[in-house]
Amino acid sequence: MNIHEYQAKQLLAKFGVAISPGAVAFTPEEAVAGAKTLPGPLYVVKSQIHAGGRGKGKFVGLGPDAKGGVRLARSIEEVEAHAKEMLGRVLVTVQTGPQGKEVKRLYIENGSDIAHEYYFSLVVDRGTGRVGVIASTEGGVDIEEVAEHHPEKIVSFSVDPATGFMPHHARAVAFGLKLTGDLNKQCQDTVTKLYEAFVATDASMLEVNPLIATTDGYIRVLDAKMGFDSNALYRHPDIVELRDLAEEDPMEIEASKFDLAYIKLDGNIGCMVNGAGLAMASLDIIKLSGGEPANFLDVGGGAQGKGAGGVQDHPLRPRGQRHSGQHLRRHHALRHHR
Repeated sequence: MNIHEYQAKQLLAKFGVAISPGAVAFTPEEAVAGAKTLPGPLYVVKSQIHAGGRGKGKFVGLGPDAKGGVRLARSIEEVEAHAKEMLGRVLVTVQTGPQGKEVKRLYIENGSDIAHEYYFSLVVDRGTGRVGVIASTEGGVDIEEVAEHHPEKIVSFSVDPATGFMPHHARAVAFGLKLTGDLNKQCQDTVTKLYEAFVATDASMLEVNPLIATTDGYIRVLDAKMGFDSNALYRHPDIVELRDLAEEDPMEIEASKFDLAYIKLDGNIGCMVNGAGLAMASLDIIKLSGGEPANFLDVGGGAQGKGAGGVQDHPLRPRGQRHSGQHLRRHHALRHHR
């Protein structure tokens, strides 16, 4: 399960992570009211969808020169104008696909004076069975681009769950980002708290892009994305309440009622397989043969008693945790850097 940027920031703030003040808005009037609660004089109006690349995205129906899904505003009036133009429109980014996603909520954040942008993320590294840490001095850009073109600018390692995130891990990140003095200390404190939040919430991915150093000497989380292990959500009813069904596929929402492991894909060959390992192998065979699987569906093991109802009412429409492009890109960066 994924959550919105503003929700992730509110969650991280509970663990003492420094963020900029902001307010969520569902209407232009709420955007204006939220902006008036902020110090100003600069504001950032951010589209809230479960996809990256919002700043470079394009709104359907607006010209090619129109601004993207993250916009700077220099006045309350400009905040209102952006909100009116963005809310209710479909935003297309590199991660949404051509169909895009409708913007139904905005996050109005106080502007930050940025001295430098960094990248930091935590992801469950299935190769090592540990939490993988990725950090880079090249923040504000896609991490797979950095991994491909400038792998030397990436710091990556895994954390043994038996010991947890140790001081030497925090130092490795801070010095890897070439931070000195008080900024180095702040970075160590911030990444330690991010790891604590990651573990405490049973997250599967936490990406901060960018993590910034401000001109007045502070480390802050400027953007945050979080995804959670669906199998652990029963332990976090407060996080379940953050679920935005409008950001999920209607077929997968309906299928979740049957609690089956399903992931919708883009092909046209339906797959209903007895066992997760066999299902993955079946997808590989289809791809190797030139086909495109339409879904991952495991009806083996504990799913056997639930499969009949799900398939009878909704053929090939059950669902489990979606492995988003964000997760896959983090794993790619880890593999590329090893």
